[in-house]
Amino acid sequence: MAIYEYECEQHGRFEVLRPMAAAAAPVFCATCGLVARRVPSAPRVVSQRHGGWTAALDHAQKSRSEPEVVRSLPVAGDMRPARMATLTAARCGLPRP
Repeated sequence: MAIYEYECEQHGRFEVLRPMAAAAAPVFCATCGLVARRVPSAPRVVSQRHGGWTAALDHAQKSRSEPEVVRSLPVAGDMRPARMATLTAARCGLPRP
């Protein structure tokens, strides 16, 4: 099942959950009954593994309207040093920055 976005000329955009095989079939506006055209929309990429993508997307969405406020500098013990990548055979052929 996939979520497709459609647009009615009179009532605007709406989403429909339907099988991918039915994507080309016409969709009618629930309010006026006219045929709505399918509009392209960005994919919603979400991974449930450890809440990684979900948590990152939620944080990014929230930070648009409610940015985090920092009131002090981090304590020196809390700062982690940058990790250097180990040189392996696979990385030897990569161009240097």
